[in-house]
Amino acid sequence: MGNMFKKEFKIADTWVGHDHPCYIIAEMSANHGQCLNKAKELVHAAHEAGADAIKLQTYTADTLTMDCKLPHFEATGPWQGQYLHDLYKTAYMPWDFHAELFELSAKLGLTCFSSPFDKSAVDLLAQLDAPAYKIASPELIDHQLIRDVAATGKPVIMSTGGATLVEIAEAVKVAEDAGVTELALMKCTSTYPAPAETINLRTIPHMQQAFECPVGLSDHTLGNDVPLASVAVGACMIEKHFVLDKTDNTADSFFSMTPSELQALVHGVRQIEKALGKVDYPSVASKARRCVYIIKDIKAGEQLSPEHLRQMRPGGGEIMPKELPSLIGRTVNKELRCGTQLSWSDLK
Repeated sequence: MGNMFKKEFKIADTWVGHDHPCYIIAEMSANHGQCLNKAKELVHAAHEAGADAIKLQTYTADTLTMDCKLPHFEATGPWQGQYLHDLYKTAYMPWDFHAELFELSAKLGLTCFSSPFDKSAVDLLAQLDAPAYKIASPELIDHQLIRDVAATGKPVIMSTGGATLVEIAEAVKVAEDAGVTELALMKCTSTYPAPAETINLRTIPHMQQAFECPVGLSDHTLGNDVPLASVAVGACMIEKHFVLDKTDNTADSFFSMTPSELQALVHGVRQIEKALGKVDYPSVASKARRCVYIIKDIKAGEQLSPEHLRQMRPGGGEIMPKELPSLIGRTVNKELRCGTQLSWSDLK
């Protein structure tokens, strides 16, 4: 693709990239239940659990679809039995919540940004000086939306769920042509919840190589196993849906993580980052190994035989077990008592 994109960039004051700590995003989605207080509670909870950012979604039922009762306007999957317009009407976040949530997040030192779903949403977020923009998986094919987001000059994150490699490449090209230099991609599986075998984490390093930009995971699995594993294969961002309580009856609550799960995710990611470390081999051999001992008293001038020698713990001596065969028949130059660690200086 050429080197159009930065390998690292800042969202607000936090660096994003493969040489930086994994950027952890709590996705509020519909879990506010259209209640401003609950939305604020989610912001507080995300901050307390250690997330880097809270993400909103900016749309209305009318910006996503139309109120039409033809069969193809029915929702599918877990939301079956509802029409899309009705589903989005109960799931969208009232637009007048945005300013207060951005303000509260800023006060806490938590980054707040959103996924706009059309130009009017981009305009609202631009007024609030959103520090980044997320293109949701289903919108990756909306090239005009990518251009509208690019025009803000802010970092762009694009989720790839459901998109072919060609479609991802097209979207990346649109972003590049529109002047985006700070782009991250999110490997995503658009199933809710997503079974582990549909995730294919090995795609993350492949995407990083193919598009030469930071790559993360937008995760819809249950639990933390998959996002934790993603860090080990190189994900530099993780996004996961976030709810106060699993019993909250919202459109996304059934596959969202709770504050304690988010806290565990943050802790696990930071542990894995420490453990990944760097390529490293000890330069000094460990003492906690075997070395060669005298196990039968021997006088100066006598020759060593197998019954005089044994490799055993504790280690720390200078003669390693591999030398045992070459010691047989060697003459000792001093008296050695049982239990002595044999040294080369003990031999003629």
